[in-house]
Amino acid sequence: MLAFALFAALQQPGVPSDGLLRDPRETHIMNVRQLTFGGQNAEAYWNLDGTKLIYQSTQPEWPDEQILVMDADGSNKRLVSKGIGRNTCGYFVPGSSDIIYSSRDWWDAGPMPKPDFSQGYVWRVDPYYRLFRSKADGSDRRMLIERRGYCAETTIAPDGSFMVFTSTMDSDLEIYRANLDGTGIVRLTDELGYDGGAFVSWNGKKIVYRRGAIKNREQREKYLALLKESQVRPSKLEIWIMDADGSNKARVTDLDAASFGPFLHPDGKRIIFASNYGDPKGREFDLYMINIDGTGLERITYTLEFDGFPMFTRDGKRLVWASNRNGKVAGETNIFVADWKE
Repeated sequence: MLAFALFAALQQPGVPSDGLLRDPRETHIMNVRQLTFGGQNAEAYWNLDGTKLIYQSTQPEWPDEQILVMDADGSNKRLVSKGIGRNTCGYFVPGSSDIIYSSRDWWDAGPMPKPDFSQGYVWRVDPYYRLFRSKADGSDRRMLIERRGYCAETTIAPDGSFMVFTSTMDSDLEIYRANLDGTGIVRLTDELGYDGGAFVSWNGKKIVYRRGAIKNREQREKYLALLKESQVRPSKLEIWIMDADGSNKARVTDLDAASFGPFLHPDGKRIIFASNYGDPKGREFDLYMINIDGTGLERITYTLEFDGFPMFTRDGKRLVWASNRNGKVAGETNIFVADWKE
């Protein structure tokens, strides 16, 4: 998981939607339904039984991204963050009606500062993001982790036994595991570079994530210089997998592209993810599927511009994702659900 702004700026400005809900080449997704209309909507994730979705949205009445929940058919949309500041990475807490998300509204009620694009395309890993838990209506909110530095990209094991998140609490972007009350923090990754966007598998045994490896001294110096300014360049990311305790790390993709948003199919054998692989300009993001051993890469979506943030329901029968398809204006991003066909 990561803020939609990470890749929104890579889209080609002024390119209209192709007006399609489904491209004929998209043979795995059937009965596509659009759940949101207008603005920027992304990072929609299922609850355990597939009846609700939590997502983030940017609309004119708010200063920046907010967290909302809705029913699985797109009805009963409601704001659960405070309507101020910037918020990201919402997730349902299994076994309860609670939600978690990251916010910087405790520090600043306005929008998050813009990244410095004079250094190329970069994303701001804001050091004032903190992780919060609240009731499903947004009430009874409390901060879970008060350590200094960026804290976001949180997902939870389906049995509620642990959560994983990305933080700079140890001066690098690393993945951590913790109890749902924020105690028992354990660092799972320990190599320099951007490790993040981790998702726990439906059986709770595996974690898939993205990694931006540091390959030489020049890359190391540039990475550390940007990180010192709370920024990171996400143009080269690969998909990795590890056991839930951080052991047996293995790289899955070798695409030399910006690959992100991985999620394990409930069969535990395949990963769906988004990537700009194959686009020389790096602006066309589509969904791909690959076996956990790195074989069998298959393209899933084909519509113009952006498809990303995929997640299967627990039974593997439905897929939710964010897309620019069928937008009314250029760059509009909405949430879509489809029936999955093998």
